[in-house]
Amino acid sequence: MKTFDPLIVNRGTSRCARALPFHFLRRGARSRMRDAARLFLVLMSATFVLTVVFEAASWVSASAQERMDRAISTSIDVQPADLIAQPAGENWLSYHGDYTGRRFSGLVGITPANVSQLKAQWVFHARDVSDLEVTPIVAGGIMFVTAANDAYALDARTGRIIWHYSRPVTEGLIDDASQHHNRGVAIWRSRVFLETDNAHLLCLDGRSGHLLWDVAYAEGNKNYGATSAPLVVKDKVIVGTSGGDDGVRGFVSAFDAQTGKLAWRFWSIPGPGEPGSESWPGEAYLRGGGTTWMPGTYDPELNTLYWGTSNPAPDFDGGPRPGDDLYTDCVLALDPDTGKLKWHFQFTPHDLFDYDATETPVLIDLPYKGQPRKLLVQANRNGFLYVLDRTNGEFLSAAPFVDRLNWTKEIDAHGRPVLTGARPSPEGTEVCPGFAGATNWYSPSYNPNTHQLYFLALEDCGIFFFKPGNFAEGRAYYATGVRRSRGAKSEKILLAYDLDNGKFAWKYPQAGERDSAAGTVSTAAGLVFFGDNAQALEAVDAKTGAPLWHFTTGQSIHASPMTYAVLGKQYVAIAAGTDIFSFALP
Repeated sequence: MKTFDPLIVNRGTSRCARALPFHFLRRGARSRMRDAARLFLVLMSATFVLTVVFEAASWVSASAQERMDRAISTSIDVQPADLIAQPAGENWLSYHGDYTGRRFSGLVGITPANVSQLKAQWVFHARDVSDLEVTPIVAGGIMFVTAANDAYALDARTGRIIWHYSRPVTEGLIDDASQHHNRGVAIWRSRVFLETDNAHLLCLDGRSGHLLWDVAYAEGNKNYGATSAPLVVKDKVIVGTSGGDDGVRGFVSAFDAQTGKLAWRFWSIPGPGEPGSESWPGEAYLRGGGTTWMPGTYDPELNTLYWGTSNPAPDFDGGPRPGDDLYTDCVLALDPDTGKLKWHFQFTPHDLFDYDATETPVLIDLPYKGQPRKLLVQANRNGFLYVLDRTNGEFLSAAPFVDRLNWTKEIDAHGRPVLTGARPSPEGTEVCPGFAGATNWYSPSYNPNTHQLYFLALEDCGIFFFKPGNFAEGRAYYATGVRRSRGAKSEKILLAYDLDNGKFAWKYPQAGERDSAAGTVSTAAGLVFFGDNAQALEAVDAKTGAPLWHFTTGQSIHASPMTYAVLGKQYVAIAAGTDIFSFALP
Protein backbone atom coordinates (compact mmCIF):
# COMPACT_ATOMS: atom_id res chain seq x y z
CA MET A 1 0.00 0.00 0.00
CA LYS A 2 1.12 3.52 -0.71
CA THR A 3 2.74 5.35 2.15
CA PHE A 4 0.60 8.31 3.26
CA ASP A 5 1.98 11.81 3.55
CA PRO A 6 1.92 12.62 7.27
CA LEU A 7 0.60 16.08 6.48
CA ILE A 8 -2.48 14.50 4.87
CA VAL A 9 -2.91 12.11 7.79
CA ASN A 10 -2.99 15.02 10.19
CA ARG A 11 -5.85 16.68 8.31
CA GLY A 12 -8.38 14.00 9.34
CA THR A 13 -9.98 10.83 7.98
CA SER A 14 -12.28 12.34 5.33
CA ARG A 15 -9.34 13.87 3.46
CA CYS A 16 -7.39 10.64 3.85
CA ALA A 17 -10.29 8.61 2.38
CA ARG A 18 -10.38 10.88 -0.69
CA ALA A 19 -6.64 10.32 -1.07
CA LEU A 20 -6.98 6.48 -1.36
CA PRO A 21 -6.00 4.78 -4.61
CA PHE A 22 -8.81 4.36 -7.21
CA HIS A 23 -8.74 0.51 -7.26
CA PHE A 24 -9.50 0.47 -3.56
CA LEU A 25 -12.74 2.41 -4.14
CA ARG A 26 -14.01 -0.12 -6.74
CA ARG A 27 -14.18 -3.06 -4.29
CA GLY A 28 -17.46 -4.44 -3.06
CA ALA A 29 -19.48 -2.46 -0.58
CA ARG A 30 -18.96 -4.94 2.23
CA SER A 31 -15.25 -5.17 1.51
CA ARG A 32 -15.08 -1.41 1.23
CA MET A 33 -16.80 -0.97 4.55
CA ARG A 34 -14.61 -3.55 6.25
CA ASP A 35 -11.42 -2.07 4.85
CA ALA A 36 -12.59 1.43 5.63
CA ALA A 37 -13.23 0.40 9.23
CA ARG A 38 -9.79 -1.10 9.49
CA LEU A 39 -8.24 1.97 7.98
CA PHE A 40 -10.22 4.17 10.31
CA LEU A 41 -8.86 2.26 13.33
CA VAL A 42 -5.29 2.49 11.97
CA LEU A 43 -5.62 6.21 11.34
CA MET A 44 -7.18 6.86 14.73
CA SER A 45 -4.36 4.91 16.40
CA ALA A 46 -1.74 6.84 14.43
CA THR A 47 -3.42 10.13 15.28
CA PHE A 48 -3.48 9.20 18.96
CA VAL A 49 0.22 8.25 18.94
CA LEU A 50 1.19 11.43 17.13
CA THR A 51 -0.89 13.49 19.53
CA VAL A 52 0.85 11.87 22.50
CA VAL A 53 4.27 12.46 20.92
CA PHE A 54 3.55 16.10 20.11
CA GLU A 55 2.07 16.75 23.53
CA ALA A 56 5.07 15.09 25.21
CA ALA A 57 7.45 17.19 23.12
CA SER A 58 5.48 20.30 24.00
CA TRP A 59 5.61 19.34 27.68
CA VAL A 60 9.40 18.83 27.53
CA SER A 61 9.83 22.14 25.72
CA ALA A 62 7.56 23.91 28.18
CA SER A 63 9.43 22.34 31.10
CA ALA A 64 12.77 23.49 29.70
CA GLN A 65 11.38 26.98 29.15
CA GLU A 66 9.91 27.00 32.64
CA ARG A 67 13.31 25.95 33.99
CA MET A 68 14.98 28.85 32.20
CA ASP A 69 12.26 31.30 33.24
CA ARG A 70 12.32 30.22 36.87
CA ALA A 71 13.04 33.21 39.08
CA ILE A 72 16.20 33.19 41.16
CA SER A 73 15.33 33.33 44.83
CA THR A 74 16.76 36.24 46.81
CA SER A 75 16.53 34.22 50.01
CA ILE A 76 20.27 34.07 50.79
CA ASP A 77 21.62 32.21 53.79
CA VAL A 78 25.32 31.34 53.55
CA GLN A 79 26.30 29.51 56.72
CA PRO A 80 29.84 29.21 58.15
CA ALA A 81 29.71 25.51 57.24
CA ASP A 82 29.13 26.49 53.60
CA LEU A 83 32.26 28.63 53.64
CA ILE A 84 34.36 25.75 55.00
CA ALA A 85 33.30 23.36 52.21
CA GLN A 86 35.89 22.60 49.54
CA PRO A 87 36.43 22.54 46.69
CA ALA A 88 34.18 25.21 45.21
CA GLY A 89 31.32 23.76 43.21
CA GLU A 90 28.00 25.23 42.15
CA ASN A 91 28.63 28.26 44.36
CA TRP A 92 31.74 30.45 44.50
CA LEU A 93 31.42 31.91 47.99
CA SER A 94 34.61 33.92 48.52
CA TYR A 95 37.29 35.73 46.57
CA HIS A 96 39.41 32.57 46.22
CA GLY A 97 36.42 30.21 45.87
CA ASP A 98 37.13 28.57 49.22
CA TYR A 99 39.40 29.13 52.21
CA THR A 100 42.41 27.30 50.74
CA GLY A 101 43.26 29.89 48.08
CA ARG A 102 43.48 27.11 45.49
CA ARG A 103 40.90 28.58 43.11
CA PHE A 104 40.02 25.02 42.18
CA SER A 105 36.51 24.03 41.12
CA GLY A 106 35.00 20.56 41.31
CA LEU A 107 32.72 21.28 38.32
CA VAL A 108 33.20 18.99 35.32
CA GLY A 109 30.58 20.16 32.84
CA ILE A 110 33.13 22.01 30.71
CA THR A 111 35.91 19.63 29.64
CA PRO A 112 38.95 19.60 27.35
CA ALA A 113 36.77 17.76 24.83
CA ASN A 114 33.96 20.35 24.67
CA VAL A 115 35.58 23.64 25.78
CA SER A 116 36.00 24.66 22.12
CA GLN A 117 32.21 25.10 22.03
CA LEU A 118 32.18 27.66 24.85
CA LYS A 119 30.14 30.77 23.97
CA ALA A 120 29.51 34.13 25.61
CA GLN A 121 26.14 34.00 27.38
CA TRP A 122 25.90 37.57 28.63
CA VAL A 123 27.91 40.73 29.31
CA PHE A 124 27.28 43.16 32.16
CA HIS A 125 28.64 46.69 31.80
CA ALA A 126 29.61 48.77 34.85
CA ARG A 127 29.43 52.49 34.18
CA ASP A 128 31.80 55.28 35.25
CA VAL A 129 34.65 53.06 36.50
CA SER A 130 38.20 52.24 35.49
CA ASP A 131 39.28 48.69 34.70
CA LEU A 132 37.57 46.17 36.98
CA GLU A 133 39.64 43.94 39.29
CA VAL A 134 36.72 42.07 40.85
CA THR A 135 36.25 38.31 41.18
CA PRO A 136 32.49 37.63 41.19
CA ILE A 137 30.86 35.80 44.12
CA VAL A 138 27.97 33.42 43.32
CA ALA A 139 25.49 32.01 45.85
CA GLY A 140 22.29 30.24 44.84
CA GLY A 141 22.23 31.65 41.32
CA ILE A 142 22.91 35.25 42.39
CA MET A 143 26.18 36.88 41.39
CA PHE A 144 27.66 39.72 43.45
CA VAL A 145 30.19 42.06 41.82
CA THR A 146 31.72 45.42 42.66
CA ALA A 147 32.88 48.44 40.70
CA ALA A 148 34.58 51.18 42.75
CA ASN A 149 32.15 51.81 45.67
CA ASP A 150 29.21 50.19 43.89
CA ALA A 151 27.89 46.68 44.51
CA TYR A 152 25.57 44.77 42.19
CA ALA A 153 23.49 41.63 42.60
CA LEU A 154 22.92 39.96 39.22
CA ASP A 155 21.00 36.95 37.96
CA ALA A 156 23.99 34.69 37.29
CA ARG A 157 22.21 33.09 34.30
CA THR A 158 21.46 36.30 32.43
CA GLY A 159 23.44 39.18 33.95
CA ARG A 160 20.26 41.11 34.72
CA ILE A 161 20.42 43.42 37.74
CA ILE A 162 18.53 42.34 40.85
CA TRP A 163 19.73 45.29 42.95
CA HIS A 164 22.42 47.96 42.89
CA TYR A 165 24.03 49.76 45.83
CA SER A 166 25.88 52.95 44.94
CA ARG A 167 28.15 55.33 46.83
CA PRO A 168 30.17 58.15 45.23
CA VAL A 169 33.91 57.64 44.89
CA THR A 170 36.03 59.51 47.42
CA GLU A 171 37.85 62.67 46.37
CA GLY A 172 41.37 63.46 47.53
CA LEU A 173 42.75 59.92 47.70
CA ILE A 174 46.23 59.13 46.42
CA ASP A 175 48.10 56.33 44.67
CA ASP A 176 46.25 52.98 44.44
CA ALA A 177 43.18 54.15 46.34
CA SER A 178 42.71 57.08 43.94
CA GLN A 179 42.01 54.58 41.14
CA HIS A 180 38.98 53.32 43.13
CA HIS A 181 39.66 49.66 42.38
CA ASN A 182 37.71 47.03 44.30
CA ARG A 183 38.21 43.28 44.17
CA GLY A 184 34.83 42.09 45.40
CA VAL A 185 32.61 41.26 48.35
CA ALA A 186 32.37 38.70 51.12
CA ILE A 187 29.11 37.01 52.07
CA TRP A 188 27.83 35.64 55.39
CA ARG A 189 24.28 34.44 56.05
CA SER A 190 22.12 37.05 54.28
CA ARG A 191 24.74 39.81 54.46
CA VAL A 192 27.18 41.15 51.90
CA PHE A 193 30.34 43.02 52.96
CA LEU A 194 32.19 45.59 50.90
CA GLU A 195 35.33 47.69 51.42
CA THR A 196 35.22 51.23 50.02
CA ASP A 197 38.09 53.18 48.45
CA ASN A 198 38.54 55.21 51.67
CA ALA A 199 38.63 52.13 53.93
CA HIS A 200 35.07 51.88 55.21
CA LEU A 201 33.55 48.44 55.77
CA LEU A 202 29.94 48.33 54.59
CA CYS A 203 27.35 45.70 55.49
CA LEU A 204 24.52 45.30 52.96
CA ASP A 205 21.37 43.22 53.03
CA GLY A 206 22.03 40.55 50.40
CA ARG A 207 18.34 40.40 49.48
CA SER A 208 17.81 44.09 48.78
CA GLY A 209 21.19 45.86 48.78
CA HIS A 210 20.10 48.13 51.64
CA LEU A 211 22.89 49.45 53.87
CA LEU A 212 22.79 47.92 57.37
CA TRP A 213 25.92 49.47 58.86
CA ASP A 214 29.05 51.43 57.91
CA VAL A 215 32.35 51.35 59.85
CA ALA A 216 35.39 53.54 59.08
CA TYR A 217 38.30 51.27 59.95
CA ALA A 218 41.46 53.24 58.94
CA GLU A 219 41.71 56.67 60.49
CA GLY A 220 44.53 58.95 61.62
CA ASN A 221 46.35 59.13 58.27
CA LYS A 222 44.79 60.46 55.07
CA ASN A 223 46.98 58.17 52.97
CA TYR A 224 45.04 55.05 53.92
CA GLY A 225 42.83 53.37 51.33
CA ALA A 226 41.34 49.96 50.53
CA THR A 227 41.24 47.95 47.31
CA SER A 228 40.63 44.41 48.53
CA ALA A 229 37.76 42.01 49.15
CA PRO A 230 36.94 41.14 52.79
CA LEU A 231 37.20 37.58 54.15
CA VAL A 232 34.59 36.11 56.51
CA VAL A 233 35.83 33.57 59.09
CA LYS A 234 33.25 32.19 61.53
CA ASP A 235 31.31 35.30 62.64
CA LYS A 236 34.02 37.87 61.84
CA VAL A 237 34.71 39.99 58.76
CA ILE A 238 38.44 40.43 58.23
CA VAL A 239 39.85 43.36 56.27
CA GLY A 240 43.11 45.09 55.40
CA THR A 241 44.22 48.36 53.85
CA SER A 242 46.19 49.77 50.94
CA GLY A 243 48.77 52.55 51.14
CA GLY A 244 52.00 50.63 51.78
CA ASP A 245 53.86 52.98 49.44
CA ASP A 246 52.35 56.04 51.07
CA GLY A 247 53.56 56.01 54.67
CA VAL A 248 50.77 54.33 56.62
CA ARG A 249 50.95 51.70 59.36
CA GLY A 250 49.58 48.42 58.08
CA PHE A 251 47.17 46.17 59.97
CA VAL A 252 44.65 43.35 59.75
CA SER A 253 41.33 43.95 61.52
CA ALA A 254 38.33 41.77 62.35
CA PHE A 255 34.79 43.03 62.90
CA ASP A 256 31.70 41.32 64.28
CA ALA A 257 29.63 40.35 61.24
CA GLN A 258 26.37 41.09 63.03
CA THR A 259 27.12 44.43 64.68
CA GLY A 260 30.20 45.85 62.96
CA LYS A 261 32.01 46.15 66.30
CA LEU A 262 35.81 45.86 66.20
CA ALA A 263 36.86 42.42 67.50
CA TRP A 264 40.66 42.74 67.17
CA ARG A 265 43.45 44.45 65.26
CA PHE A 266 46.95 43.19 64.50
CA TRP A 267 49.45 45.92 63.57
CA SER A 268 51.93 44.69 60.96
CA ILE A 269 54.40 47.41 62.00
CA PRO A 270 55.31 46.88 65.70
CA GLY A 271 55.16 49.84 68.05
CA PRO A 272 57.82 50.93 70.54
CA GLY A 273 58.94 48.08 72.82
CA GLU A 274 57.24 45.34 70.76
CA PRO A 275 59.21 42.54 69.05
CA GLY A 276 60.71 43.87 65.83
CA SER A 277 60.41 47.55 66.81
CA GLU A 278 64.18 48.05 66.48
CA SER A 279 63.63 48.66 62.74
CA TRP A 280 61.36 51.60 63.47
CA PRO A 281 63.13 54.36 65.41
CA GLY A 282 61.11 57.26 66.76
CA GLU A 283 57.78 57.56 64.98
CA ALA A 284 58.86 55.65 61.89
CA TYR A 285 56.50 52.82 62.88
CA LEU A 286 53.53 55.09 62.18
CA ARG A 287 54.45 55.24 58.49
CA GLY A 288 56.29 51.95 57.95
CA GLY A 289 53.98 50.39 55.32
CA GLY A 290 53.36 46.66 55.56
CA THR A 291 49.77 46.99 54.38
CA THR A 292 47.44 44.04 53.87
CA TRP A 293 45.71 44.84 50.59
CA MET A 294 44.76 41.32 49.44
CA PRO A 295 42.51 38.75 51.18
CA GLY A 296 44.22 35.91 53.02
CA THR A 297 43.42 32.22 53.41
CA TYR A 298 42.26 30.12 56.36
CA ASP A 299 42.76 26.60 57.74
CA PRO A 300 39.72 25.58 59.88
CA GLU A 301 41.50 22.50 61.26
CA LEU A 302 44.43 24.56 62.56
CA ASN A 303 42.15 27.55 63.19
CA THR A 304 44.80 29.74 61.58
CA LEU A 305 44.47 32.73 59.28
CA TYR A 306 47.26 33.38 56.74
CA TRP A 307 47.68 36.94 55.48
CA GLY A 308 50.38 38.56 53.34
CA THR A 309 51.88 42.01 53.99
CA SER A 310 53.30 44.59 51.60
CA ASN A 311 56.65 46.38 51.31
CA PRO A 312 58.12 48.78 53.89
CA ALA A 313 58.06 52.55 53.44
CA PRO A 314 59.81 54.51 52.14
CA ASP A 315 60.13 52.00 49.31
CA PHE A 316 63.62 52.65 47.96
CA ASP A 317 65.36 54.24 50.95
CA GLY A 318 66.35 51.84 53.73
CA GLY A 319 67.98 54.49 55.91
CA PRO A 320 64.93 55.45 58.02
CA ARG A 321 64.14 51.75 58.67
CA PRO A 322 67.28 49.77 59.63
CA GLY A 323 67.18 45.98 60.09
CA ASP A 324 64.68 43.47 58.70
CA ASP A 325 61.63 45.80 58.89
CA LEU A 326 59.19 43.37 60.46
CA TYR A 327 56.44 42.53 59.61
CA THR A 328 56.73 43.79 56.04
CA ASP A 329 56.97 41.34 53.10
CA CYS A 330 55.73 38.57 55.40
CA VAL A 331 53.07 35.94 55.60
CA LEU A 332 51.41 36.20 59.02
CA ALA A 333 49.79 33.24 60.78
CA LEU A 334 47.09 34.70 63.03
CA ASP A 335 44.50 33.34 65.44
CA PRO A 336 41.20 34.44 63.81
CA ASP A 337 39.45 34.62 67.19
CA THR A 338 41.94 36.97 68.88
CA GLY A 339 44.30 38.33 66.22
CA LYS A 340 47.29 36.92 68.11
CA LEU A 341 50.37 36.18 65.99
CA LYS A 342 51.24 32.46 65.88
CA TRP A 343 54.25 32.74 63.57
CA HIS A 344 55.55 34.74 60.64
CA PHE A 345 57.87 34.19 57.69
CA GLN A 346 59.60 37.09 55.94
CA PHE A 347 60.38 36.60 52.26
CA THR A 348 62.38 39.79 51.57
CA PRO A 349 64.00 41.30 54.71
CA HIS A 350 64.81 45.01 54.43
CA ASP A 351 63.12 45.22 51.04
CA LEU A 352 64.43 47.98 48.73
CA PHE A 353 62.52 46.92 45.60
CA ASP A 354 58.80 47.02 46.50
CA TYR A 355 58.51 43.21 46.57
CA ASP A 356 55.17 42.93 48.39
CA ALA A 357 54.27 39.52 49.82
CA THR A 358 50.51 39.98 49.36
CA GLU A 359 50.38 37.17 46.77
CA THR A 360 47.97 34.37 47.70
CA PRO A 361 49.23 31.94 50.40
CA VAL A 362 47.89 28.68 48.93
CA LEU A 363 47.12 25.88 51.43
CA ILE A 364 47.96 22.38 50.19
CA ASP A 365 48.05 19.02 51.98
CA LEU A 366 50.65 16.86 50.27
CA PRO A 367 53.58 14.57 51.08
CA TYR A 368 56.85 16.47 51.16
CA LYS A 369 60.01 14.36 50.90
CA GLY A 370 57.98 11.29 51.80
CA GLN A 371 56.20 12.76 54.83
CA PRO A 372 52.61 14.10 54.93
CA ARG A 373 52.78 17.87 55.44
CA LYS A 374 50.40 20.78 55.70
CA LEU A 375 52.00 23.14 53.23
CA LEU A 376 51.71 26.83 52.43
CA VAL A 377 52.88 27.66 48.91
CA GLN A 378 53.39 31.17 47.58
CA ALA A 379 54.75 32.38 44.25
CA ASN A 380 56.34 35.58 45.55
CA ARG A 381 56.83 38.88 43.83
CA ASN A 382 60.61 38.61 44.42
CA GLY A 383 60.91 35.81 41.85
CA PHE A 384 60.91 32.69 44.05
CA LEU A 385 58.24 30.09 44.74
CA TYR A 386 58.28 29.23 48.45
CA VAL A 387 57.08 26.09 50.23
CA LEU A 388 56.53 26.38 54.01
CA ASP A 389 55.10 24.15 56.70
CA ARG A 390 51.96 26.05 57.62
CA THR A 391 51.72 24.55 61.10
CA ASN A 392 54.81 26.43 62.29
CA GLY A 393 56.22 28.51 59.43
CA GLU A 394 59.23 26.24 58.84
CA PHE A 395 61.01 27.03 55.57
CA LEU A 396 61.14 23.99 53.28
CA SER A 397 62.22 25.21 49.84
CA ALA A 398 62.41 28.10 47.39
CA ALA A 399 62.66 27.78 43.59
CA PRO A 400 63.32 30.67 41.18
CA PHE A 401 60.66 30.92 38.47
CA VAL A 402 62.09 33.73 36.28
CA ASP A 403 65.40 33.85 34.42
CA ARG A 404 66.09 37.56 34.93
CA LEU A 405 66.82 37.75 38.64
CA ASN A 406 69.78 39.75 39.99
CA TRP A 407 68.84 41.16 43.41
CA THR A 408 69.91 37.94 45.18
CA LYS A 409 72.20 35.01 44.42
CA GLU A 410 70.01 32.40 46.08
CA ILE A 411 67.78 31.64 49.06
CA ASP A 412 69.75 30.01 51.87
CA ALA A 413 68.81 26.99 53.97
CA HIS A 414 66.92 29.21 56.43
CA GLY A 415 64.88 30.98 53.75
CA ARG A 416 66.88 34.23 53.73
CA PRO A 417 68.12 35.77 50.48
CA VAL A 418 71.86 35.94 49.80
CA LEU A 419 72.08 39.48 48.41
CA THR A 420 74.12 40.59 45.42
CA GLY A 421 74.47 44.19 46.57
CA ALA A 422 72.14 45.59 43.90
CA ARG A 423 70.21 48.54 45.32
CA PRO A 424 68.52 51.73 44.14
CA SER A 425 70.97 54.56 43.50
CA PRO A 426 70.89 58.27 42.55
CA GLU A 427 72.12 57.43 39.05
CA GLY A 428 69.84 54.39 38.70
CA THR A 429 70.50 50.64 39.06
CA GLU A 430 69.03 47.88 36.94
CA VAL A 431 67.22 45.38 39.16
CA CYS A 432 65.44 42.19 38.12
CA PRO A 433 62.57 41.49 38.71
CA GLY A 434 61.33 45.00 38.04
CA PHE A 435 58.90 47.23 39.89
CA ALA A 436 55.84 45.09 39.00
CA GLY A 437 57.55 42.00 40.40
CA ALA A 438 58.04 38.53 38.93
CA THR A 439 54.36 37.92 39.74
CA ASN A 440 51.82 39.97 41.63
CA TRP A 441 48.34 39.94 43.15
CA TYR A 442 46.72 38.13 40.17
CA SER A 443 45.60 34.79 41.49
CA PRO A 444 47.32 31.41 41.19
CA SER A 445 45.36 28.16 41.27
CA TYR A 446 46.17 24.60 42.32
CA ASN A 447 44.74 21.33 41.00
CA PRO A 448 44.86 18.51 43.60
CA ASN A 449 44.54 15.95 40.79
CA THR A 450 47.68 17.05 38.95
CA HIS A 451 49.51 18.38 42.08
CA GLN A 452 50.39 21.45 40.02
CA LEU A 453 50.26 25.16 40.86
CA TYR A 454 49.35 27.46 37.96
CA PHE A 455 50.34 31.13 37.94
CA LEU A 456 51.42 33.99 35.69
CA ALA A 457 55.05 35.12 35.79
CA LEU A 458 56.58 38.31 34.41
CA GLU A 459 60.09 38.47 32.97
CA ASP A 460 61.07 42.12 33.37
CA CYS A 461 63.66 44.48 34.85
CA GLY A 462 63.63 48.10 35.95
CA ILE A 463 66.00 50.98 36.67
CA PHE A 464 65.59 51.81 40.38
CA PHE A 465 66.42 55.33 41.59
CA PHE A 466 66.98 56.57 45.11
CA LYS A 467 66.50 60.07 46.49
CA PRO A 468 65.68 60.69 50.17
CA GLY A 469 62.32 62.26 50.86
CA ASN A 470 60.17 63.24 53.80
CA PHE A 471 56.77 61.84 54.67
CA ALA A 472 53.72 64.04 54.14
CA GLU A 473 50.01 63.25 54.12
CA GLY A 474 48.53 63.49 50.66
CA ARG A 475 51.77 62.37 49.00
CA ALA A 476 53.31 59.00 48.17
CA TYR A 477 56.39 57.93 50.16
CA TYR A 478 58.53 56.08 47.63
CA ALA A 479 61.77 58.10 48.04
CA THR A 480 61.95 58.41 44.22
CA GLY A 481 61.00 55.83 41.57
CA VAL A 482 61.56 53.30 38.78
CA ARG A 483 61.62 53.38 35.00
CA ARG A 484 61.68 50.57 32.46
CA SER A 485 65.05 49.32 31.28
CA ARG A 486 65.86 50.78 27.85
CA GLY A 487 65.39 48.25 25.08
CA ALA A 488 64.17 45.59 27.50
CA LYS A 489 61.12 43.60 26.49
CA SER A 490 58.88 42.13 29.15
CA GLU A 491 57.22 38.75 28.75
CA LYS A 492 54.30 37.10 30.53
CA ILE A 493 54.41 33.31 30.97
CA LEU A 494 51.81 30.91 32.34
CA LEU A 495 53.66 28.37 34.52
CA ALA A 496 52.72 24.97 35.94
CA TYR A 497 54.83 24.00 38.97
CA ASP A 498 54.75 20.34 40.02
CA LEU A 499 54.75 20.01 43.82
CA ASP A 500 55.68 16.32 43.61
CA ASN A 501 59.11 16.84 42.06
CA GLY A 502 59.73 20.56 42.60
CA LYS A 503 60.02 21.23 38.87
CA PHE A 504 58.07 23.10 36.25
CA ALA A 505 55.79 20.76 34.30
CA TRP A 506 55.27 23.19 31.42
CA LYS A 507 55.51 26.84 30.41
CA TYR A 508 53.17 28.74 28.09
CA PRO A 509 54.68 32.09 26.93
CA GLN A 510 52.15 34.81 26.16
CA ALA A 511 51.79 36.87 23.02
CA GLY A 512 50.91 40.55 23.24
CA GLU A 513 52.12 43.44 25.37
CA ARG A 514 48.99 44.58 27.17
CA ASP A 515 50.44 44.36 30.70
CA SER A 516 47.52 42.30 31.93
CA ALA A 517 47.05 41.50 35.60
CA ALA A 518 44.83 38.46 35.11
CA GLY A 519 44.92 35.34 37.26
CA THR A 520 43.88 31.72 36.89
CA VAL A 521 41.25 29.15 37.90
CA SER A 522 41.61 25.36 37.52
CA THR A 523 38.90 22.69 37.35
CA ALA A 524 38.42 19.01 38.13
CA ALA A 525 37.77 18.40 34.43
CA GLY A 526 41.42 19.24 33.71
CA LEU A 527 41.25 22.84 32.51
CA VAL A 528 43.04 26.05 33.45
CA PHE A 529 41.31 29.32 32.57
CA PHE A 530 43.28 32.56 32.66
CA GLY A 531 43.37 36.05 31.21
CA ASP A 532 46.21 36.35 28.72
CA ASN A 533 48.34 39.30 27.64
CA ALA A 534 46.34 39.89 24.46
CA GLN A 535 42.95 40.79 26.01
CA ALA A 536 41.59 37.24 25.83
CA LEU A 537 40.24 34.67 28.25
CA GLU A 538 41.99 31.39 27.46
CA ALA A 539 41.57 27.74 28.41
CA VAL A 540 44.50 25.32 28.36
CA ASP A 541 44.94 21.65 29.22
CA ALA A 542 45.97 21.43 32.88
CA LYS A 543 48.34 18.50 32.24
CA THR A 544 50.15 19.79 29.17
CA GLY A 545 49.46 23.53 28.84
CA ALA A 546 48.13 22.97 25.31
CA PRO A 547 45.83 25.86 24.27
CA LEU A 548 42.24 24.71 23.72
CA TRP A 549 40.04 27.83 23.47
CA HIS A 550 40.13 31.60 23.69
CA PHE A 551 37.74 34.53 23.53
CA THR A 552 39.03 38.03 22.80
CA THR A 553 37.28 40.55 25.03
CA GLY A 554 38.78 43.62 23.31
CA GLN A 555 39.71 45.00 26.74
CA SER A 556 42.69 44.61 29.05
CA ILE A 557 42.09 42.04 31.78
CA HIS A 558 43.04 42.96 35.35
CA ALA A 559 41.02 40.34 37.20
CA SER A 560 41.00 36.63 37.91
CA PRO A 561 38.38 34.24 36.45
CA MET A 562 36.01 31.97 38.37
CA THR A 563 33.45 29.28 37.54
CA TYR A 564 29.99 28.43 38.90
CA ALA A 565 26.81 26.54 38.04
CA VAL A 566 23.10 27.36 38.03
CA LEU A 567 20.47 24.62 37.63
CA GLY A 568 23.18 22.19 36.57
CA LYS A 569 24.74 24.40 33.88
CA GLN A 570 28.37 25.44 34.32
CA TYR A 571 29.56 28.97 33.54
CA VAL A 572 32.96 30.70 33.53
CA ALA A 573 33.10 34.42 34.34
CA ILE A 574 35.78 37.10 34.27
CA ALA A 575 35.95 40.89 34.47
CA ALA A 576 37.61 42.59 31.50
CA GLY A 577 37.85 46.35 31.18
CA THR A 578 34.55 47.67 32.52
CA ASP A 579 32.54 44.53 31.77
CA ILE A 580 31.73 41.16 33.33
CA PHE A 581 31.67 38.32 30.77
CA SER A 582 29.97 34.98 31.42
CA PHE A 583 30.50 31.92 29.20
CA ALA A 584 28.82 28.52 28.92
CA LEU A 585 28.31 25.65 26.51
CA PRO A 586 25.40 26.02 24.03
